[in-house]
Amino acid sequence: MKVALAGTESLTNYIAALKANDIEVINTLDIDKALKCDGLLLPGGGDIDPKYYGEDMAGSDKPDRELDKAQWDVLDAFVKAKKPVLGICRGMQLINVYFGGSLYQDLKTKETHSRKNGVDSVHSVKSIVKGNLFENLYGRGFYVNSAHHQGVKKLGEGLVSVLEAEDGVCEALLHKDLPITATQFHPERMSYKQRRDDTVAGEGIFEYFKALLKQLG
Repeated sequence: MKVALAGTESLTNYIAALKANDIEVINTLDIDKALKCDGLLLPGGGDIDPKYYGEDMAGSDKPDRELDKAQWDVLDAFVKAKKPVLGICRGMQLINVYFGGSLYQDLKTKETHSRKNGVDSVHSVKSIVKGNLFENLYGRGFYVNSAHHQGVKKLGEGLVSVLEAEDGVCEALLHKDLPITATQFHPERMSYKQRRDDTVAGEGIFEYFKALLKQLG
C-alpha cells in the first residue's frame, strides 16, 4: 500500500506513523504521482488563504499560496477518485474549506488550543455523534494534543462534526459518503515512539486509515 503525503513542513512523525503500519510513503504534491497511491494524507502546517472561503485576512498568518493551490488540487483529485483521505490539523481545515466550509481565523480560545513554548497543549474532547469512529476507539470523552489557532466555523457540505472541545471547537470530521477522515489534533504525535501518557494513543486512527486503504485504495 502507498500513501501520498502532500506537504512541505516537517513530515517525520507522519512518515513514522504510516511506516509503522507497513505503508509506503510517497511525499509529493504532483497529482499524477499522488493518484498512483492508495490514499492521501494532508498534514498540518500554516494557515490557508482565507480567500478560499470568501474572506479577507483577519487574524490568519501569511499563507503559502502555492502550497494552498497544490494541496487543493491533489485533494480535488482524490475526492473525485473516491480514494481514502486522512486530514490532520491544517489538513482537516483544508478539507472543510474544500467542501464549502469556512474557518475562524483566530480563535477567541486559542490559548487552549495553541502550542506553548513549542510544546503541544492538551485538552479534553467529547463525542457528539453516537457510535462514531473516535467514540468507538476511545470512548465518549478523552484527551488529545493541540497545536492550532484556527478552527472550523461553517461546516462543509457532506461533512459531520463528531468531536468537540469543551469550548465547542470542532476536533474531528467525517464525510457522510466519502472515505474522508480528519482530526484537528495530531495523532502522529500521540502514536508509536511519540506516544504520551496524558492523551489517548493515536495508533487506532492510522490503523483505521490502513483498513480503508485495503478496502478502497
